[in-house]
Amino acid sequence: MTTPVLSARGLVKRYGHVTALDGTDFDLLPGEVLAVIGDNGAGKSSLIKALTGALQPDEGEIRLDGEPVHFRSPLDARRKGIETVYQDLAVAPALDIASNLFLGREVRRPGVLGAVFRLLDKPRMRKEAAHQMDELKIGLRSLTQPVENLSGGQRQGVAVARAAAWAHHVVIMDEPTAALGVKESGQVLELIGRVRDRGLPVVLISHNMPHVFEIADRIHIQRLGKRVGVVNAADHSMSDVVAIMTGAATLDDQHPIAT
Repeated sequence: MTTPVLSARGLVKRYGHVTALDGTDFDLLPGEVLAVIGDNGAGKSSLIKALTGALQPDEGEIRLDGEPVHFRSPLDARRKGIETVYQDLAVAPALDIASNLFLGREVRRPGVLGAVFRLLDKPRMRKEAAHQMDELKIGLRSLTQPVENLSGGQRQGVAVARAAAWAHHVVIMDEPTAALGVKESGQVLELIGRVRDRGLPVVLISHNMPHVFEIADRIHIQRLGKRVGVVNAADHSMSDVVAIMTGAATLDDQHPIAT
């Protein structure tokens, strides 16, 4: 069997009397887009936070390329090549596109100018940013324009490009099409596909079922703090998946239905 790039077994997270994760499992395979879906309170956010170091589970194990890992912070996960695009994007609106791609990883000028005076190597940053945007086919007029002047879809493109530039294991996207129009959502979904085609597996957290079925290879269904099923998007209908997600059916009740 293929070794998952990122996996978890028996994750438990309690907040007082509330159990957010109740022994949930997780498997992300190489080169796939895995959608994570579930109703509010299903434990999606807690699962993703555990996988990215934003919270530490009370029980369970996380593995990266088959090896146990323990992330004490999101920085630990980033050092292991796991990049997350959050719903609020975490971009700096007043900075230009190239500066946003290198946010927190700025390149200094060589020699004394960088070491002593800490001057940034902006030409190099813009050149590398342009290469990254070209690779992902993100068309923008100029990399020197402030991000605040971009549309919502373009800002999302910058955030995704930054994640793809630095990730070497996994890209996680939290509701990447939220608050976007139909055209911009389509552009973001195409971008996710291009990230996958470059060999980076993608975890997509989304409430938008049509978007999930448009781009996901497999769907992780979360309910009441547990993984209740994983299905191939091509083998199940949207109603099948919603029935499992809401508890109206179980995976054992289902059979592949053409959409």
